[in-house]
Amino acid sequence: QAMDIIFLQELKTKTLIGIYPWERIVPQTIQLDLEIALPSSRACTTDNIEDALDYALIVERINEILAKKHFLLLEALAEHIALTILTEFKSPWVKVSVAKLGIIRGVKKLGVCIERGSKTI
Repeated sequence: QAMDIIFLQELKTKTLIGIYPWERIVPQTIQLDLEIALPSSRACTTDNIEDALDYALIVERINEILAKKHFLLLEALAEHIALTILTEFKSPWVKVSVAKLGIIRGVKKLGVCIERGSKTI
């Protein structure tokens, strides 16, 4: 069965992330890229927002999480966001990429990419 996926690219936000003492005080800019499977493909035919996922709500929820929580690892941050999308937005599958920007000399960004859920309905 076909699966419809929405994506959010290069969502940049500041959050406390990391294991070093300075990282617990100084917010860092991270970049998120998400692919989120829609619970159904109805929106393609109905043209109704109720059959889709509201991008703005997803961004709002992610920003809320990052403002309230301090993660030690990018992996834990990605996991929390992935599980939030699966549970709160009823997505069957999600791919979350999280990157720190300009942390290591010569490296534009470094990070982690995880997939959760199933692509088979």
